[in-house]
Amino acid sequence: MLRRFSNSRTFQDNLRLGIFTAIIAGMVNVASLVLFYSFTSNLTGHFAILAQEIADGKWFQMLVVLFWIILFFSGSFLSNNLIINSTRKNAFVSHSIPMILEIGCFVFVGIYGQFFYTETLTQTEILVSVLLFSMGLQNGLTASISNFQVKTTHLTGLTTDLAIHLSMLTKKKYRMNAPLVEKTKLMAAIMGSYLVGGIFSGLIIHYVQFQVFYFISLAMLGVLTYDFAKTYVPFFVNKKKHETTLKTNMEKIQNTIKNTTKKSGVFSESKQ
Repeated sequence: MLRRFSNSRTFQDNLRLGIFTAIIAGMVNVASLVLFYSFTSNLTGHFAILAQEIADGKWFQMLVVLFWIILFFSGSFLSNNLIINSTRKNAFVSHSIPMILEIGCFVFVGIYGQFFYTETLTQTEILVSVLLFSMGLQNGLTASISNFQVKTTHLTGLTTDLAIHLSMLTKKKYRMNAPLVEKTKLMAAIMGSYLVGGIFSGLIIHYVQFQVFYFISLAMLGVLTYDFAKTYVPFFVNKKKHETTLKTNMEKIQNTIKNTTKKSGVFSESKQ
């Protein structure tokens, strides 16, 4: 899911990435809406609030909302900066760092919310800030490694694009276009997965409260572990096989040299 980058990714790679991260985004957005009465997976509403706060002259609240926007921006910036500066040798590590930071954000929100949260405005603003930063990390990660094919934290543009693609597929010549069909399937899968994640979060949030962020973190750790195994286990296995083969070949060469030397010695003695 995280191992390949940009044009080296297949449709299946992007599909798995889109489905998983859309479920996460849907769960986080519904959880933050229920717990904090605020959306955290997109910025459209926050820009509207920012404009309203400026119009009303509420400068402190304007700064808070502006800070939220900057945090989302910073998360996306950090993810892409890590990815574009990575090499083939450390690609998986660079792709994993944003997700590890995202897990750290979720664990922080879960622990603080479960044990320390008293529902004050300041606490709410801080926890919303952390979630916005985490969603910025996720959006930057998915967009960067998929060559902007996968964006899972905001559905306004996705809904528009899906509608356009579906309208194009009403014509036969577009239905014969494999990349167009795959793009349509990807967007539909992301939209459906986001909805599934939101519904699941809504069903359990009243029972588990802030512990929902632990479940999300465990799922992300599972994906990281799977990708780590797929990336490095074959490498070490092949390395061991290569070393064994090399050792065997070296032994054969040494035995051949020894046998040749013995034959040469016997030949020399018989000649004398």
